[in-house]
Amino acid sequence: MTEPAVPRLFGTDGIRRVVNADFSPVFIAEVAAATAEILGGEGPVLIAQDFRTTSPGIARILAGVLSMDAVEVVELGAMPTPCLQYNVLALKARLGLMVTASHNPTDFNGIKFCGPEGLEITPEEEHAIERNVHFRKHAVPVWEKAAPIRPDTNGVARYLQSIVSRVDRPRIAARKLRVVLDCGNGTSAATSPQLLRSLGCRLTTLNANPDGHFPGHPSEPTEANLADLRKTVVAVGADLGIAHDGDSDRIAFVDETGRYIPGEESLGLFAREVLRRKGGGTVVTSVTSTRCVEEAVRVAGGKLVITRSGSLPVARGILEEHAVFGGEENGGYYWPEHQDARDGPMSSAMMLDLLAETGKSLGGLLSDLPKFHVVKRNVPLPAASKAAVLERVRTTLGADSERMVTIDGVKAFYPDGWILVRPSGTEPICRVYAESRDADRAKTMCERAVGLVSAYVAESSPSTGPR
Repeated sequence: MTEPAVPRLFGTDGIRRVVNADFSPVFIAEVAAATAEILGGEGPVLIAQDFRTTSPGIARILAGVLSMDAVEVVELGAMPTPCLQYNVLALKARLGLMVTASHNPTDFNGIKFCGPEGLEITPEEEHAIERNVHFRKHAVPVWEKAAPIRPDTNGVARYLQSIVSRVDRPRIAARKLRVVLDCGNGTSAATSPQLLRSLGCRLTTLNANPDGHFPGHPSEPTEANLADLRKTVVAVGADLGIAHDGDSDRIAFVDETGRYIPGEESLGLFAREVLRRKGGGTVVTSVTSTRCVEEAVRVAGGKLVITRSGSLPVARGILEEHAVFGGEENGGYYWPEHQDARDGPMSSAMMLDLLAETGKSLGGLLSDLPKFHVVKRNVPLPAASKAAVLERVRTTLGADSERMVTIDGVKAFYPDGWILVRPSGTEPICRVYAESRDADRAKTMCERAVGLVSAYVAESSPSTGPR
């Protein structure tokens, strides 16, 4: 007999929901009990959290339920997601749970699940948890089997030691780089000021006070949200500006002139420089990446492998291809010698190492990268309409494009650029990208795709029905 459909709880990266609307204490306990069922008493499970106001309570619910269900718990406290992932590997844990909603608005929270490899759990494990929640298949607590909950206060130091060991600290310190760091009131406040000072940087910090209300600016490190960082870099004559998202697995850079560096440029730069240092190799990136990356890898004599969007597909690609580097245009960069998960603080140290090695400014390093213009927009897309809207977009763009890639959304290639239409895995929106060497052409292509998605959403809505 076919199993009834089970509602999806996991998005692209864990479970994220609006607190108390559909992310209640009861729901959190159900998820913890469902997780304990698949663990079967096998641990330990590491639990860490960001600084959102609800994160300590959620972490304690998870710890309490797992402990009662015979799973040993180690509490690491507040730290970045990549710090938890590194500790899962270092401590040989069975699972890591990170309480965070990353860059989502303040009324959200969530849980990221990290397996023994230090990466997100597999889709099969996600589905097992979803089935256990849906069918209420939970372990039955037995008081004699309750497992301990113990703290570990060395997680941050353990992680930072690995980062510092991967770069040339004396060379960076000798450069006496002036850096402005915007912690965004998020988890990078627990690691990055300490890291950058230990590397000998002359540091100015912004929003370095942890605050789950994110008073400085929204936690997504976009150009619009980093106006203060850009101004401060210029005002203090800094060599570099750095900002992280809420859980610090991603990073954004500002150059010495105050220019916000799009993620695709940083990705292209890192790819080129790693290949130069390694004398070649494979770089893994996602379908959202641009021709800037493709050209940088080609010129450096490397091989480029494309995966679906999301941290797990890229990380798996790095493992399978024995890649020397990986990354996404959203500011997530992967350093396999340190760990296979995307890592914002590690990326900051590697950027400082490049500046120190070359003696160049960030603007100078970027000056000879191939130039492409990328336009990005988000369009509302209800979950119920995703499949129908995406199929119509595929048919329309397929009629006039040279070729298409459909491993993740629809990416249509034209002689002078490309369009990507990709539903979000965490929000009821569709992400639309367009790229061309010509800025106006990129804008025109993006507007066309946005118009198509908006029209097809309207036509598929229950109020109007399909025409």
